[in-house]
Amino acid sequence: MQTLYDALGGSEGIKRLVDVFYGKVKNDPVLSPIFPEDLTETARKQYMFLSQFFGGPPLYSEAFGSPMLRARHMRFPITPSRAQRWLDLMSASFDEVGIDPLTKELAFLRLTKTAHHMTNTPENASHPS
Repeated sequence: MQTLYDALGGSEGIKRLVDVFYGKVKNDPVLSPIFPEDLTETARKQYMFLSQFFGGPPLYSEAFGSPMLRARHMRFPITPSRAQRWLDLMSASFDEVGIDPLTKELAFLRLTKTAHHMTNTPENASHPS
């Protein structure tokens, strides 16, 4: 049985997806303010996480322990519009790297739930530092 990791092209496919995605994030007025200027380490961690998340090797857990995504992201003001923008840029990245529609749909069933779970700040609210 093929995993989403395999369907996305394995290590190389995930790497390509992450590279395209962070190229979009870097210049995005909605998301870039909550990301570091140098996205190298962020992209590396995202690659490790997505590899594991989609059924590949547990790279993230081996390096950092349990993902605990919500807890690790609480310091960043993630509004519903930022969660949606993250999904929009990821969707565009899937399209740009040529992921087939069925694989994209299956991946987005998981990504959408996770992105909305990460929301920790209402729109137009100040976020505690």
